[in-house]
Amino acid sequence: MVKSLLDSLCNMSQDRKPIVGSFHFVCTLALIVGSMAPFSNDLESMVDYSNRNLTHVPKDLPPRIKALSLSQNSISELRMPDISFLSELRVLRLSHNRIRSLDFHVFLFNQDLEYLDVSHNWLRNISCCPMVSLKHLDLSFNDFDVLPVCKEFGNLTKLTFLGLSAAKFRQLDLLPVAHLHLSCILLDLVSYHIKGGETESLRIPNTTALHLVFHPNSLFSVQVNMSVNAVGHLQLSNIKLNDENCQRLMTFLSELTRGPTLLNVTLQHIETTWKCLVQLFQFFWPRPVEHLNIYNLMITERIDREEFTYLETALKSLTIEHVKNQVFLFSKEALYSVFAEMNIKMLSISDTPFIHMVCPPSPSSFTFLNFTQNVFTDSVFQDCSTLKRLETLILQRNGLKNFFKVALMTKNMSSLETLDVSLNSLNSLAYDRTCAWAESILVLNLSSNMLSGSVFRCLPPKVKVLDLHNNRIMSIPKDVTHLQALQELNVASNSLTDLPGCGAFSSLSVLVIDHNSVSHPSEDFFQSCQNVGSLTAGNNPFRCTCELRDFVKNIGQIAREVVEGWPDSYSCDYPESSKGTALQDFHMSPLSCDTVLLTVTIGATMLVLAVTGAFLCLYFDLPWYVRMLCQWTQTRHRARHIPLEELQRNLQFHAFVSYSEHDSAWVKNELLPNLEKDDIRICLHERNFVPGKSIVENIINFIEKSYKSIFVLSPHFIQSEWCHYELYFAHHNLFHEGSDNLILILLEPIPQNNIPSRYHKLRALMAQRTYLEWPTEKGKRGLFWANLRALFIMKLALVNEDDA
Repeated sequence: MVKSLLDSLCNMSQDRKPIVGSFHFVCTLALIVGSMAPFSNDLESMVDYSNRNLTHVPKDLPPRIKALSLSQNSISELRMPDISFLSELRVLRLSHNRIRSLDFHVFLFNQDLEYLDVSHNWLRNISCCPMVSLKHLDLSFNDFDVLPVCKEFGNLTKLTFLGLSAAKFRQLDLLPVAHLHLSCILLDLVSYHIKGGETESLRIPNTTALHLVFHPNSLFSVQVNMSVNAVGHLQLSNIKLNDENCQRLMTFLSELTRGPTLLNVTLQHIETTWKCLVQLFQFFWPRPVEHLNIYNLMITERIDREEFTYLETALKSLTIEHVKNQVFLFSKEALYSVFAEMNIKMLSISDTPFIHMVCPPSPSSFTFLNFTQNVFTDSVFQDCSTLKRLETLILQRNGLKNFFKVALMTKNMSSLETLDVSLNSLNSLAYDRTCAWAESILVLNLSSNMLSGSVFRCLPPKVKVLDLHNNRIMSIPKDVTHLQALQELNVASNSLTDLPGCGAFSSLSVLVIDHNSVSHPSEDFFQSCQNVGSLTAGNNPFRCTCELRDFVKNIGQIAREVVEGWPDSYSCDYPESSKGTALQDFHMSPLSCDTVLLTVTIGATMLVLAVTGAFLCLYFDLPWYVRMLCQWTQTRHRARHIPLEELQRNLQFHAFVSYSEHDSAWVKNELLPNLEKDDIRICLHERNFVPGKSIVENIINFIEKSYKSIFVLSPHFIQSEWCHYELYFAHHNLFHEGSDNLILILLEPIPQNNIPSRYHKLRALMAQRTYLEWPTEKGKRGLFWANLRALFIMKLALVNEDDA
């Protein structure tokens, strides 16, 4: 809503095109913004009902609004109840409606009203009352017969802008406001008409700016003697001239341009012949006017050579913008020479169909030339030696193509400091080592062309500010040595893949390189560019890999006022997993990025692992386990080739007993009698092992042929290596067959610290499994044997059946 309301406030003419131009906008903008600034952030205080086909003021307006736009509607009447409750109203737009009459008493309760616009209505009369708060009052483009200036307007001490319209004038119509300090007066003369050849008079109050708007479609015919004591800027809009009425305009201007205070004259929307235009130039030449501006110029009829006397003039600048030429066959010399020979300092001719500009025939006083958006070619100003005083040359948006001809063009411009040839089609591929730049050039704008990196080999030696953004530069040559004075370099929006170092630009303080293809900047960039005070390098496809770590570290240490756009415009583009991550959040460990450190770390780790592995192998006797595993695997392999009928008879014993020879007496005198009396078949190595087979093979075979494995544990057991073999194979068979086949009998207590470290399986079994302890009291031994025999009852029948 804020934007739409501001737009509606600034666009003052819609119906009678074109009515009010840029100067009217300048006059009112400051007042509008100033009035609205205190509540510019309060959206509820601004209401826009423009262009809603309203016939009446809405009844449901918020009472605390400060700005209201009702323009572009069909409201025919404004009454006190419509706005009296809006006690805080400061801006009211009612332009482009159908209001016929306005009584200022309706604003009796709007004491803060500062901006009132009722232009472009059907007003014929008004009723006045004091409104001391008004700063901007626009009554222009209505149907008043005479200027609607009430005596009460004299009390508007804060008034800065006054817009009026009338069909006729009286000399003292503006007397009531003559004492006010007005910034701008707008007089709508669209409806003004001549009454029988009578010449009227009008006294204009002192004002900073006076804007007169004439009928857009009628030949200029106003006959009013306007006198003004002091006016700084005069603007005339809608001037239609031919050779016959050209003098009438100059007569009209004679009185207005008489005073020494008028420094600026603007003619907007002017249609004239070439002859009349030259006469207008001649008219202003001896006047005190310093700046003449012509916008939207249409040249009609014919263009012939016209005499022009270049008298001494106060004119400093002539600006002509947007020219349309209805004459296509004419002498180019007749047109261009008028401008080229002007004895002024500043000439701007832009947005025109001019294809050329001749070189001044004698030393020129031009210090500033602006030919933006014409159709100039490379031949312009070639071999021109009369522009010795020229300091600024702007050839933006033309048809320039040959970069080296542009350089040659400046050769004789010994005072040229600023050259703008942006938005052309310049190409530097055909590199010519004879670059003939004016050595005085300090600022060079070559942006938006088709230049490559070779352009750096052909640049003015003293250039300080160089703009090369939006070209086709892929790299900056390393051998550039002649740009030691360069302070600002803009190479944004090219195809650079690296940040250029500052070795060739020792004075560089500003570098702009955003929107390129920089993926991993050089490591030495910050070392060579320590004097850069402003860096803009965002919006590049950074590869967030190890190569970028130093760049991120360095850029993060620089003050934010130096790095433009940091951190928002700096993000990862690769790898995909990091895409969109801000560079300030990108981190990689030093270990993963340092090859030497990584190699040393991996080597050291492998060495530690090897040493640790060797120690553990020795500590836990790993070679012994490997050897046992190999023997187990070989035995299992041989078992696969045993015939099926033999496998079916494989389970032959209830239990395999492993014990130390020192405990054999207990086994033979206690264990065997108590188990075998219940037909529990026991396997003992001294009576059941097969002669001729290895001990290991016998152990493995008989453990597999036994339903259980009984281990008689004692201090002597842990000293027997063969007992440890039997325990290892029995434990391995437990996991291989998936059965609970181990029975541990603790004959004598064994302290854990007495068990060798290599017997870690025994340590684990004693810590995790339940074992039977041989009681020393005889009274407890009955329970011991009952518990032991119970472990064989479930499988006894099965073993007996297999045996049968």
